Amino acid sequence: MARCCSFTATRDQCLRFSFSRSGLKSTVTDLGGGTVMHCWVPRRPKPARPDLVLLHGIGANAMWQWNDFVSPLAARFNVYVPDLLFFGDSYTTRPERSEEFQAQCVVALMEAIGVKRMNVVGMSYGGFVAYSVAVQFGERVDKLVLICAGVCLEDKDMEEGMFRVRSVDEAVSVLLPQQPEKVRDLVRISFHRPPKRMPNCFLQDFIDVMCTEYLQERIELIVALHKDRKLSNLPKLAKSPLIIWGEHDVVFPLELAERLKRHVDGNAQLVVIKDAGHAINAEKPKEMYKILKTFLVDPPTSHEKGNQLNGQKAD
Repeated sequence: MARCCSFTATRDQCLRFSFSRSGLKSTVTDLGGGTVMHCWVPRRPKPARPDLVLLHGIGANAMWQWNDFVSPLAARFNVYVPDLLFFGDSYTTRPERSEEFQAQCVVALMEAIGVKRMNVVGMSYGGFVAYSVAVQFGERVDKLVLICAGVCLEDKDMEEGMFRVRSVDEAVSVLLPQQPEKVRDLVRISFHRPPKRMPNCFLQDFIDVMCTEYLQERIELIVALHKDRKLSNLPKLAKSPLIIWGEHDVVFPLELAERLKRHVDGNAQLVVIKDAGHAINAEKPKEMYKILKTFLVDPPTSHEKGNQLNGQKAD
């Protein structure tokens, strides 16, 4: 429960105001079968605009990860920002924990609120879900963006030393921190240049407000993501996505971006943001927005088609 003087709870309220000011409203949809999903939706969607779904990674909730992007994107799209299951106000009583089930719930949610076709942007864990949306419901997806999403990882990668953590249990302890020092570990591996001062009182407040609810279910999501994962079992995509990565990402190292590019299509666009780690939405929001805008909005000229974003993006 939030404390009476909680910095985290106060920031959460500020983010709610920011989303509302950007023309979105908070909704809760009962999908049946014990599954309920929360989503920020346009207060007055415009039929002439394309629909855009933003899927968050493992963290506090969707607002904390997409706040810098909602306002500019809402000027060009009908923007939908759901909380994935076991984040924010979304949950299920069903036992499924796979990204495939998350994807099915996202599409069922969009169907329930009247969205038939969409552009999908997924960040980190949200990228796993976005990839599965494109695999299972490719006819509904116009453009797909995968941001620092290690969908091409294999269970053997951890054993072979690709990651800073050496086991799934260690990954869980960092990604779902329950002590202030673990929050510091998470920030250190997520940011290329992490903040130096992180007082214990603020970190404990964040844990109390954001990291205790649905803890066991979130652990199961991470375990399901890694268990028996093999590249040979990852389906191909009908359309090439845009892949965005941080140059110094150590959560999902850049090698996984190159592997993903080869797997989906040798001509897929990969943009590497320099001087950034995994949390590029927080470290380099302006650069990330420009890249999204170029891919999602700006029409390429005839000589630029297919490669206007390829290569590295300098600051």
